[in-house]
Amino acid sequence: MSAVCGEGRVSAMESGDKSSTRSASGAEEGSLDRLLPTVNTGLSPRKRTTSQCKSEPPLLRTSKRTIYTAGRPPWYNEHGTQSKEAFVIGLCGGSASGKTTVARKIIEALDVPWVVLLSMDSFYKVLSEEQQLLAASNDYNFDHPDAFDFVLLVHTLRKLKQGKSVKIPVYDFTTHGRQKEWKTVYGASVIIFEGIMSFADKELLKLLDMKIFVDTDSDIRLVRRLRRDITERGRDIEGVIKQYNKFVKPAFEQYIEPTMRLADIVVPRGGGNMVAIDLIVQHVHSQLEERELSVRAALASAHQAQPLPATLSVLENTPQVRGMHTIIRNKDTSRDEFIFYSKRLMRLLIERALSFLPSQVRIVQTPQGQDYEGRTFYGKRITGVSILRAGETMEPALRAVCKDVRIGKILIQTNQDTGEPELHYLRLPKDISEDHVILMDCTVSTGAAAMMAVRVLLDHDVQEDKILLVSLLMAEMGVHSVAYAFPQVKIITTAVDKEVNDLFHIIPGIGNFGDRYFGTDAPPDWSDEDMDEPSY
Repeated sequence: MSAVCGEGRVSAMESGDKSSTRSASGAEEGSLDRLLPTVNTGLSPRKRTTSQCKSEPPLLRTSKRTIYTAGRPPWYNEHGTQSKEAFVIGLCGGSASGKTTVARKIIEALDVPWVVLLSMDSFYKVLSEEQQLLAASNDYNFDHPDAFDFVLLVHTLRKLKQGKSVKIPVYDFTTHGRQKEWKTVYGASVIIFEGIMSFADKELLKLLDMKIFVDTDSDIRLVRRLRRDITERGRDIEGVIKQYNKFVKPAFEQYIEPTMRLADIVVPRGGGNMVAIDLIVQHVHSQLEERELSVRAALASAHQAQPLPATLSVLENTPQVRGMHTIIRNKDTSRDEFIFYSKRLMRLLIERALSFLPSQVRIVQTPQGQDYEGRTFYGKRITGVSILRAGETMEPALRAVCKDVRIGKILIQTNQDTGEPELHYLRLPKDISEDHVILMDCTVSTGAAAMMAVRVLLDHDVQEDKILLVSLLMAEMGVHSVAYAFPQVKIITTAVDKEVNDLFHIIPGIGNFGDRYFGTDAPPDWSDEDMDEPSY
């Protein structure tokens, strides 16, 4: 996976690889590090990677990870439903016309996070044995509309435009087939879709918000194709010329060039035409500004003074539970005691959450040879997903009671300029759509971060009624926000406080949970949203 960045701001994913000879990304826990870009500033020719940064980007580096600090703003409203689709730019042009270069230039100039570059080359059809032999002798026509799987392409682009998670096939031009592992792509503000047949399908055209045709002289395109196919695909010059004259040139004249009339903008000379690229970028910026959302402000004024929802379950306020709250809420409690009693509460909370999972009768035989009618979990799997960083502290409690539980992670932070939550990083196990998911965050104030995390799970096809939001402490505002947007999500907490102040702190609250747990110091004017673990 690669990142898109311009002027050092970014986070996105890329699919489609013209050379595609590299193996598909290994799926750790079956998923991609969806926001962990490859930190490689070398720009190799014709590799379908996304644009490199024009300056050193702001990022968090660890020994194994690089997290870009520009996140994805809300793509849904206070009702939890998607209210804006990704802006899709279609790039069409002849083979080796410079479509990828134009895409990179647009990405660099856009300077917005979460840009996805999608290549039509990923959607070549799987060849039969007979077609494989034709391809090996340069007698298969890859430049005909029938060579592409338009059904899969339209389905994939439509889902991506709608904000859903999609899987992209990885095509290998050496073997003329799809690799076993597909790329997972999720989360786009802007999608740049490029290919020689980008304008060749009516359903595909309906998904394009802006259509650009890259017009490059045929001699230049031939030279580029010769260089690419010989150096990157190991083909001989005779075979390349044969294929060009037999398929590429006629296909351009019959199928590609006529679609130029459909374009909103024609870019002569490709990536060198900065005047055209600047005009494109200005238009895209204006479209994105019209689609901006303000979710947290809406949450702060909605659903208040209403009874707590039936989907909420609060741990019984026994003397033990109240005693532990007394300790962890006390500002003078030492860090060791804060951690100890927080862990005790977490264990009780997780046990309580598990009681809401579906179960069925199971008969077992005791050592005395007698039947015992018990219960067992009725579902495929249980997966925990923590909202970093504070939610991560609840993982040990879940692992202690759920053997071999799978764990995913989501990082959400507040944009200091807009005050809105932004998605920076996610890592979800493979096939999470089939699981019951326990979503963990230690404190929930307005509910903005929790809503974003639930929306991410829904975008990955997790069923709403299979999501359990678990939090040590919540404000009534956060409970109402989540319950109103997602009425089938079960909410489990140890306590609900009534108020949230102007800084979105829970009142009376617990302070900044992450700082107290990890021993980090908050600034004197800290607010929940300033930290890694904002208590939204």
